[in-house]
Amino acid sequence: MTGFWTLFFKELLRFWKVSVQTVAAPVLTALLYLIIFGHALEGRVQGYEGVRYSSFLVPGLVMMSVLQNSFANSSSSLIQSKITGNIVFILLSPVSYLEFFGAYVLASAIRGLLVGAGVLVVTLWFVELRLDAPLWAFAFALLGAALLGALGLIAGIVCEKIDQLAAFQNFVIIPLTFLAGVFYSIHSLPGVWQKLSHANPFFYMVDGFRYGFFGASDVPAYASLAVVGVSFLIVSLISLWLLKAGYKLRV
Repeated sequence: MTGFWTLFFKELLRFWKVSVQTVAAPVLTALLYLIIFGHALEGRVQGYEGVRYSSFLVPGLVMMSVLQNSFANSSSSLIQSKITGNIVFILLSPVSYLEFFGAYVLASAIRGLLVGAGVLVVTLWFVELRLDAPLWAFAFALLGAALLGALGLIAGIVCEKIDQLAAFQNFVIIPLTFLAGVFYSIHSLPGVWQKLSHANPFFYMVDGFRYGFFGASDVPAYASLAVVGVSFLIVSLISLWLLKAGYKLRV
């Protein structure tokens, strides 16, 4: 386990050394979303009955920050190691592919959760928020962060250039996140778009996380947890297979 802990702490230090960029900046971005959308749509859009729109918005912003930053951590770290060539030092060390996977995913989840906690703390100054089921909220946040950390590993392995990774994030991760019900309840959408939303696994992470706050959701929490759990299993198996095969890692 020495290799695992060494790689894990290396990944933690990598993002913490530039915490203004990796933690503070995403928190500020989420706060701007709250101020702008909350002010513009308060009283015009309703998520759940009896819940103010600004309060409804906060859990979505928190989960969006968790997912995007978890993905960014593992994907950017791996692609930078490949481009600079220092990935060879990890591959030559006695670190198994399971330890490699665990260290990257755990560090990514911690960054995502840290940013999410920062967003939650800052936004509490602007809205009243209750927490009906904290264990549900934590479960979805942790599982979602791990899922996106594993997905970031896949992106980092498959992509060979920074622009390829940027395209993956801009055309896959961000659209799926924004269309996951962060800013609205899918019940406000036409029937066709509701069905498309149910095909988006990111929706179940956001909806389940929001259930932890209000005790209400568009989909039963158990169903959302099952979808997220199966998605994490599939993505993890693919990531582990790529790591074991050394796909685009070994020259």
